[in-house]
Amino acid sequence: MSHLRIPKDWTVQRSTPFFTKGNVPPALLTHHNTAEGVFGQLCVMEGQVTYYGFADEHATEAEVVVVINAGQFATSPPQYWHRIEMSDDAQFNINFWSNKDKSGQAMFHAKK
Repeated sequence: MSHLRIPKDWTVQRSTPFFTKGNVPPALLTHHNTAEGVFGQLCVMEGQVTYYGFADEHATEAEVVVVINAGQFATSPPQYWHRIEMSDDAQFNINFWSNKDKSGQAMFHAKK
């Protein structure tokens, strides 16, 4: 699960700025999922980010736990529920991949 292959004909639709503990969007630290037709690629530049994947939006026990260290990345498939935790020195960004133009569309959805 730590590196599901993004289809080769997909392209990066959007990239986030680099996040740290000081500016990470709260939604990333709670249950959220990538949008339909969107892969998330979490790239860690410094520190460590732990990715927790869940069977659905109501699951409380992770079915997947992936530790992503500096210089590594992991992918999250479309519509898969997950959240992250990060080390104090973590710095990372997310690239959103799709095979369709997603201009102006949400790349992920937070739990309601």
